[in-house]
Amino acid sequence: MALWPLVWHGQIGPPSHYDAIAWHSHEMLFGYAAAVIAGFLLTAVRNWTGVDTWTGPRLALLALVWLAGRLLPWVGGIPVGVLVVVDVAFLPLLAISLIHPLWAGQNRVNRVFVPLLCAMALVNLLSHLQLIGVQNPFGDARRVMLDLILLLIVVVAGRVLPFFTRSVLPGFQPVSRSWVEKGSVLLIGLIGLNDLFALLPIVVSAGLWLLFALLQLLRLAGWYDMRVLRMPVLWVLHAGYGWLTLGSLLYGLSMLGLFTPSGALHALTIGVVGVFTLGMMARVSLGHTGRSIDVSMPTALSFVLMNLGALVRVFGPAAFPEKYALWVDIP
Repeated sequence: MALWPLVWHGQIGPPSHYDAIAWHSHEMLFGYAAAVIAGFLLTAVRNWTGVDTWTGPRLALLALVWLAGRLLPWVGGIPVGVLVVVDVAFLPLLAISLIHPLWAGQNRVNRVFVPLLCAMALVNLLSHLQLIGVQNPFGDARRVMLDLILLLIVVVAGRVLPFFTRSVLPGFQPVSRSWVEKGSVLLIGLIGLNDLFALLPIVVSAGLWLLFALLQLLRLAGWYDMRVLRMPVLWVLHAGYGWLTLGSLLYGLSMLGLFTPSGALHALTIGVVGVFTLGMMARVSLGHTGRSIDVSMPTALSFVLMNLGALVRVFGPAAFPEKYALWVDIP
């Protein structure tokens, strides 16, 4: 993100293999989001199963593969094939690292993360093929990756958000409805397939997003308690999931020409992915090291600033489109 304003204003060129927007979107999805997913799963799977995930040299290798995928495009003369292989390798390696602990654990449902990571890896490969102009019948792979990330957030939030809230608020009992839970996963899965194969008319596609938004509103309402607002580490997660409701609504409206497509997209990226992952990093890093989940003032301020950045980026261009560059710069 520190480099993005320089690339956006043309002060430095994007790395080889990308144009400016392609590099920005690819790195936010396959760089940032993939790293957060890895950090969460390597921590959580160990806790769920009681079996160690990779540590030491193997964990260092995984981190180096991720880092190489970020840096190699900036090195002149690297063959495109090498860039693609290195960047695509990270997610399959992460999946391989989780196979033993997940299959040693009792809960078979957790094993869904392995095929989900493999699907993300295939979409990453597809995104690179699209960048180099290989003809294919599929939609924009970056949109599909965003759908897969949202699917993962839907699955993870359903496990952790009610649990986190109940564990710190005395007497709170979350409400979960089976049809809402199953419908949420089904709808975001259908949205992803539609983005991959472009099967449905635009009106039907918009309807899927709007229905998905409604289900997320019902889901979040069942997990909410007013006391959440007293604890930054809780309200940031609820806010991140609230962005999923709002972002899905705006995305559906944008497909009908009723909101700016860029604003809707950034409601799902900065709003959902940015806010929710920041909250999860804070909660998991504190909770899994035995520390109090009361966050420091700078951390709480970062929660506020991330939400403000999302609001500015989403609604600024919609209200004052002539100042578009300003709304990109401010967040």
